[in-house]
Amino acid sequence: MAKYKRILLKLSGESLMGAQGYGIDPQRLGEYAKQIKEIADLDVQIGIVIGGGNIFRGLSGASKGFDRYKGDQMGMLATVINAMALCSALESIGQKARVLTAIRMEPIGELYSKPKAIEALNNGEVAIFSAGTGNPYFTTDTGSSLRGIEIEADVMLKGTRVDGIYTADPEKDPTATKFDTITYDEIYNRGLKVMDLTATTMCKENNLPIVVFNMDRPGNLIKVVKGENIGTLVTI
Repeated sequence: MAKYKRILLKLSGESLMGAQGYGIDPQRLGEYAKQIKEIADLDVQIGIVIGGGNIFRGLSGASKGFDRYKGDQMGMLATVINAMALCSALESIGQKARVLTAIRMEPIGELYSKPKAIEALNNGEVAIFSAGTGNPYFTTDTGSSLRGIEIEADVMLKGTRVDGIYTADPEKDPTATKFDTITYDEIYNRGLKVMDLTATTMCKENNLPIVVFNMDRPGNLIKVVKGENIGTLVTI
């Protein structure tokens, strides 16, 4: 039995690179699609936001001379490419999916609205929300918080390359220790880089819990959805 009825799954674009270093690794994409279908088969309603860092990041573009406004728009388009790839991968294994975009670009995807998203979820489709919030200066983390709140998700599941939130970056500090649970305020006070502050604040103010877990380990997503104690739970 699933612990959550409706989830918002946040995936990083960088994870889609797999071992390639750029772009979309078909093997990683297929693994993600399989894990997502596993929880869809439990009748969990799934909304997904995916980043675009495997193709282009607005902030990194701005540091190299791109206008930030244009750079963020390029990053939004990168998320649409990833959303289309994930949608295709899901459909190829028999899972219905729909791409909704925050900026108008039919026929690539439908323009996002809450009623369309809820309709897709109630129809058993995986709703993939792309192009962030549709505005520059907002990250896909903030887009995830916004969409999670709008679709009235029970939880935001943030799939990363590490198995939770640590006192420091475990890839850089071998002495870092993992939290099983942590509050939003502790994240602020410790200066932890879980999500940007706007996204974290939105989750806190709207009481949307977050579970940070390792999505790159097959089987973890269904464990989280079933309520197993992996990753780190962020609550009030």
